[in-house]
Amino acid sequence: MLRIAVPNKGSLSEPAAEMLREAGYRQRRDARELVLPDPDNDVEFFFLRPRDIAVYVGEGTVDVGITGRDLMLDSGSTAVEHLALGFARSTFRFAAPAGRLTTVEQVAGHRVATSYPVLVREHLRARGIEPAGVVRLDGAVETAIRLGVADVIADVVETGTTLRAAGLEVFGDPLLRSEAVLVRREGATEPEGLDVLTRRLQGVLTARQYVLMDYDVPLALVDRAVAITPGLESPTVSPLHNREWAAVRAMVRRDETNRVMDALYDVGARAILVTSIHACRL
Repeated sequence: MLRIAVPNKGSLSEPAAEMLREAGYRQRRDARELVLPDPDNDVEFFFLRPRDIAVYVGEGTVDVGITGRDLMLDSGSTAVEHLALGFARSTFRFAAPAGRLTTVEQVAGHRVATSYPVLVREHLRARGIEPAGVVRLDGAVETAIRLGVADVIADVVETGTTLRAAGLEVFGDPLLRSEAVLVRREGATEPEGLDVLTRRLQGVLTARQYVLMDYDVPLALVDRAVAITPGLESPTVSPLHNREWAAVRAMVRRDETNRVMDALYDVGARAILVTSIHACRL
């Protein structure tokens, strides 16, 4: 039975549960449940703190887990990324009082406050930068400079509004672009059932990224139309009752749907329909 660690709470919890439901796995109805067997799929779920998941996986207590790339790297465990899951994306940046620092190299000799000390130390060490110290703080770190415990902060940055309100600005390249990931233990034999879980999650990712597009097009224009919708391997082209027309079905990237529909209409396609994909295997 494959043992899977999933986030018990926080921003990763609900998206992870939704993805697993879409992949056909049972999920808990009561947030107080900490262990959930799913015998139909031969898996067992353990609901843990997101920050602890990589440690449990790395130590071999559970086979795989869903956590953030940032949390995995900051754990210092032997867990490694197996599959990126495409949600909970974030960017980690350095920030300092406006106008004070402009490059990451200037962090040398300064105190850095962060909730991710291992990640920050490893990033700076890899670039040969020696800070005066890395101060670990839980929660928001924007006030660390004003309160005198740091000269620089390293934190998740989305719009930068919160930092600007604190008189700070980001500088240098991002430390990390993070997202939710499926992690496994480095160097371990692949546990039984991981291939099925991986295929299912990849199927969910594909279903979220693509739609099915159906349309009718005159036979003389089929080649031009399928050039717009080549599909993954090749589109399906079927005859219609009116033998001068054909029906075409192809997978199209969801974010390109309207542009593709416009292009098809301009070519001469009609009855263009778009259908969501709930599950797939490629």
